[in-house]
Amino acid sequence: MSEATLAATGPRPVLRIERHLSDPIEVVWNAVTEPVVMHSWFPTRIEIDEWKIGATLMHHFDDYDIGPVPGSVLEWDPLRRVSFTWELDTITFALTSALEGGTVFVLTEELRASHAARNAAGWDGCLDRLQFARERESWTTRFNRYSVAFEAVLGPQEGPPGIVNLS
Repeated sequence: MSEATLAATGPRPVLRIERHLSDPIEVVWNAVTEPVVMHSWFPTRIEIDEWKIGATLMHHFDDYDIGPVPGSVLEWDPLRRVSFTWELDTITFALTSALEGGTVFVLTEELRASHAARNAAGWDGCLDRLQFARERESWTTRFNRYSVAFEAVLGPQEGPPGIVNLS
């Protein structure tokens, strides 16, 4: 597992998390773009007719009393890169073949400064599920660690949005 890093040089901060996945790119690409498979690790159920630049998608919070959140596809380069919006945030998945086999998966999210620690902790858990990691830290432990690291750069960090399972 690698820690989320933060770039705060542009107009909005960008989180970056890199993971080495043992599966080949084709398998990982399916896991990060096929809505039924995504739902096993991604924080929302995504509804989309077809992945292509300009396509509209909806993020559904099936287990919570939250309405759908709209998004759109900004980049679509099969087996390499997909970028889409989630409300005001931009999420990008980039895949490359690892020299030692498997796939290097990089997730970036351009987001509101006050959400950096919260989202970093959440993405860590999501990517653990994507990797089928057996040992998992709690969301609270991750959030506390990221809050300390990010507050000095971005200011106070908001806690859970009221829908996060903190275990």
